[in-house]
Amino acid sequence: MATSTKKPAATRKAAAKKTTPVSQDTPASILHNHNIYSAVQENFGFNQFKGRQEEAIHSLLNGHDTFVIMPTGGGKSLCYQLPAMILEGCAIVVSPLIALMKNQVDLVRGYSEKDDVAHFLNSSLNKSQIREVKDDLLSGKTKLLYVAPETLTKQENLEFFSDLKISFFAVDEAHCISEWGHDFRPEYRRLREMMEVINPDIPMVALTATATPKVQSDIVKNLGLRNPNIFISSFNRGNLYYEILPKIKKEQTVKSIVRFISQNKGKSGIIYTLNRKTTEELAELLVANNIKAVAYHAGLDAKLRADRQDQFLNEDVQVIVATIAFGMGIDKPDIRFVIHYNIPKSIENYYQETGRAGRDGLEGKCLLYYSHKDVAKLEHLMRDKPLSEREVGAQLINETVAYAESAVCRRKILLHYFGEVWETENCGNCDNCRNPKEKVEARDEAVKVLKAVKELDERFPAEYVINMLTGRLTPQINMFRHESLPIFGTGKDKDEHFWNSLIRQMLLENLIRKDIEEYGLLKFAPAGEKFLKKPGSFPIVLNNLFEDANEDDDEAETGGGSAGASDNKLFEMLKEMRQKEAKKKGLPPFVIFLESSLQDMATMFPTSMAELEKCSGVSKGKAARYGKPFIELIGRYVEENNIEKPDDFVMKSVANKGSNKIYIIQNVDKKIPLETIAKNKDLRLDALLEEMETIVASGTKLNLDYAIDDLLDEDEQDEIIDYFRNCETSSLQLAQEELSEGNYNWEQLKIMRIKFLCEYGN
Repeated sequence: MATSTKKPAATRKAAAKKTTPVSQDTPASILHNHNIYSAVQENFGFNQFKGRQEEAIHSLLNGHDTFVIMPTGGGKSLCYQLPAMILEGCAIVVSPLIALMKNQVDLVRGYSEKDDVAHFLNSSLNKSQIREVKDDLLSGKTKLLYVAPETLTKQENLEFFSDLKISFFAVDEAHCISEWGHDFRPEYRRLREMMEVINPDIPMVALTATATPKVQSDIVKNLGLRNPNIFISSFNRGNLYYEILPKIKKEQTVKSIVRFISQNKGKSGIIYTLNRKTTEELAELLVANNIKAVAYHAGLDAKLRADRQDQFLNEDVQVIVATIAFGMGIDKPDIRFVIHYNIPKSIENYYQETGRAGRDGLEGKCLLYYSHKDVAKLEHLMRDKPLSEREVGAQLINETVAYAESAVCRRKILLHYFGEVWETENCGNCDNCRNPKEKVEARDEAVKVLKAVKELDERFPAEYVINMLTGRLTPQINMFRHESLPIFGTGKDKDEHFWNSLIRQMLLENLIRKDIEEYGLLKFAPAGEKFLKKPGSFPIVLNNLFEDANEDDDEAETGGGSAGASDNKLFEMLKEMRQKEAKKKGLPPFVIFLESSLQDMATMFPTSMAELEKCSGVSKGKAARYGKPFIELIGRYVEENNIEKPDDFVMKSVANKGSNKIYIIQNVDKKIPLETIAKNKDLRLDALLEEMETIVASGTKLNLDYAIDDLLDEDEQDEIIDYFRNCETSSLQLAQEELSEGNYNWEQLKIMRIKFLCEYGN
């Protein structure tokens, strides 16, 4: 480390001031005698700028603190890379991930003839590599230095940087500074303090692709940006198609994904999952189905992660199945689809991850599989975190759930979340706009919401307002004695789902707003005051598709869409047919076919007995006994709607299900405890029961009396059998609510339904 050349602080500051222009009006063509058009052509090979890039570059060249908010693929990196090439000295760029730094350095070097033009300094380098980087910095060859925030905390580095000629500081992925941002990094909070030590007078640029108004405010405040010029580009990515699909039984969901990727042969894509195990399992299944795929997660060693990232970038693999450890800053322009196997933790996460599709401006499909179970998993992951973190996390999850369950334009919701108004009624490129739901008039109900917000003095969030409207007496309402307010219980004729949907749409139409500082509190917007004085028509759309999404997986309905999921209209027709056939035969509908079987029919469109037998839970015998009216109905539907049937699509499984089936039958015959059978096959008990139900639905009898007798007495068994004999739905959640006030658990009801199928369905 060169300490002998260290200048006094006052001299350093004077030098910085001397070379840092301050006039915002000075044209960039005169500034430093550089024309930014020739500079961008010379350094990066571009001949024009995108969006607000040129304005942001002018601002930084003129020595102003600058804040750049551009969507993924909008070109925010150029806003600091070009000024770094033009200005004297080296720009220090703070970046949160080692993989991201490497990727950015490789890109800059790719445009230049010299490798020493850009370096990174982080914990991945050894001593000789660090020495080489510092030598290049001291010689003035390096224009861009990428560092981790942790690198700046070391005293020796602070002293070294203080000796250098620094052109400006850049903070990439600046949303990491805010606890409301989706990648909160506490060490980002110390950046201003560390930059003051290095040189307090040089300008700073903060950049992010995702920032709500609240996060924007946090970034300016915590980085101490001085009267920054703020450049916000539209968050709209018009080429991206957004679709939410109900997450059905795991096997069905995976089959839907495999079919979708098979239909998009040769196109690159990312699948995001919640945990490492799922990435491995999904990648394995894709490979078994002739799709080149690899898993990527933080549990892999750094070299293997880098290799797999390179395989994806070089198109040696088509799909990367990853946790959120993958993707930040990945510059692959032709990713054609991003699939979320689990719901993301926040809309920012979702926007950033879907933003990796179609960065070249061509098509990008963004599919999200949604279930209430996944939401519960996210909430469970937060259980051990501090209270403040749990509250923030819960708020972010609720916003994402609202997005997933909404029936209005997806684009409108996303842009509204980031503080942008989207005037277009129908974007034409999301599932809700392509398949609009019916609208209902909600003028009177909107007035009730506004009255509730007013009576509560604009001091409570949506959840509290809904509890007031529905007349739900919570401890908090009791404490404030709000049950005495006139609005209490005036909306109990509508359920919580309705009020949630209405409030979301009132926010979108700016009748009410959420307070940025007191996050989540509902406040009046000017249009809301006018509406309350003179109410007009207020039609809203309701989405009932997800209302029962927390039923057991195989009962959740599925929607139609581009992802190769089942045809929703046909699925409803098949359910009606099942109801009709069940009444004829005096049986509950699920005895005829399980809903998972109907979902397969609505996906594969079987029009012959042989094709019907390929559907989940349909044996040769069951097809012969019940199948004829179903294949006739499907045949008519296929013909009337000119549907192209999948080419005998059969998903290959990694595990040998056949051997599972034989093993289960043999062990049940031996009366082996179910927990032991599950453990020996590395299954959870609920997964074992799902397999057992499929076996029984296909026509094989299993005598589970030995296990049932341990779980339920004779009267309880009779009560449940009587219920199944007379019920018209196969929902175990409903059974749980209706039977003995919820005294039975899921396993008890599931195993009794298997027994019922054995006795009445075979």
